[in-house]
Amino acid sequence: MSQYIISLPASRDLRDISEYFAQENVEAGERLLREFNHKCKQLANFPSIGRKDENLRPDLRGIPLGGYIIFYQITDDGIEIVRVVSGRRDLKSIFGNQEE
Repeated sequence: MSQYIISLPASRDLRDISEYFAQENVEAGERLLREFNHKCKQLANFPSIGRKDENLRPDLRGIPLGGYIIFYQITDDGIEIVRVVSGRRDLKSIFGNQEE
């Protein structure tokens, strides 16, 4: 079975999301985190299901989760979760000019 790892920036994203839901709606936050774990396991086993976005980074894929997007890259052992961000954010500013 393939595995997934969570990068430090993605871990910080999840912490921020959890803190938001802790104040707004604990049940919804718990549900989102359960769905996140399920989606990551699914991605580790079927890494090509996420959509590529060449404009952000050539090796980056994304898949929606509620109002968020899980960004990941395929590794030899599975996947690495790179970021978990709101779909409303300016994604180009988050990933910057990776080509330089």
